[in-house]
Amino acid sequence: MKYATLPVLLATALLVHSTAGAQEGTAANSSAAAREALAKKEGEGDQSALLKETLTAVDKQYSLIRKGRSQFTYDLNYSYIGQEKIVTDIAADGLTLFEIENVSAHIVTNTLSADYGVWDNLTANVTLPVIAKFAEARGGNHTSYSLGDIALGARYQPWEARRDTANVTLTSNLRLPSGRSPFKIIAGSGEATGSGVASLSAGVNVNRIVDPVALFGSMSLTASAPATGLHQANGTRVLTRVAPGTQFGFGMGFAYALSYGISTTMSFQGAIAQGAKLRFADGLNVRTNTQTSALLNFGLGYRVTPKKTVNLSVGIGLTSDSPNFSVGLNLPLAF
Repeated sequence: MKYATLPVLLATALLVHSTAGAQEGTAANSSAAAREALAKKEGEGDQSALLKETLTAVDKQYSLIRKGRSQFTYDLNYSYIGQEKIVTDIAADGLTLFEIENVSAHIVTNTLSADYGVWDNLTANVTLPVIAKFAEARGGNHTSYSLGDIALGARYQPWEARRDTANVTLTSNLRLPSGRSPFKIIAGSGEATGSGVASLSAGVNVNRIVDPVALFGSMSLTASAPATGLHQANGTRVLTRVAPGTQFGFGMGFAYALSYGISTTMSFQGAIAQGAKLRFADGLNVRTNTQTSALLNFGLGYRVTPKKTVNLSVGIGLTSDSPNFSVGLNLPLAF
């Protein structure tokens, strides 16, 4: 099962509705009251600054931090994957095995992220995930606890951010295969916690504040190095090489500040990955099918202090190549 990495926090905006048949003056008063509730108060930033903070708290890839400053974040995510998997094996005389197996997996990911402002318009970051994975299948239950794939990234803003224009951020990310590789696990010895290959991605993120909403979108392209020197038994064959396909990712959404303490976001993110090329010891070469994953997430942010916002999110998988659902918690840390 393969699904989009990037992951993204999302939420839904609330709609202020008017009573049917209300007079024009009443509607105007309601609109004025809503604006007054979100109006700038003494000691607080304006709506533009608030929306920028909301966007920052929800998804850090759309924002940068000041030169010389550091920022640490802890993310806790639970996701569930359930599927019916068709198990086959092909020998020289034809199909030797065909069965349908019910497989489910519970994945808990603890991620510590550190961001550092190299310049005012360049932010470097590193993420360190620790993964606990429990999988259930007819052949037995398997549990793994280990480090996931470490990632090194950078975000660069080529032009100064302005209130009334779209703000562009260029991103890059290098993922290192530090987790347990799915291509080196012996059957019954546990579950993979990494991708097994190094990958490099580049992308562009765009956001714009249109009071009282902040709009954002992204595109990215990811290329992975092949996994070579393998010797993994798959039925009657031995897997020796895997070359993952290129992946194209995209997403869009919006953030809405309901008040100075509560914010919401809603977003969609998808990915299309080319099929991987598999090579076996007997010379057989196989290409897997293209995979499409998509997630629809809803989130709620609560400002605990002026500089700390806790974000909760719920994600819903929209394709068979996505997690069925996920629940996430994002918490800024101070040392």
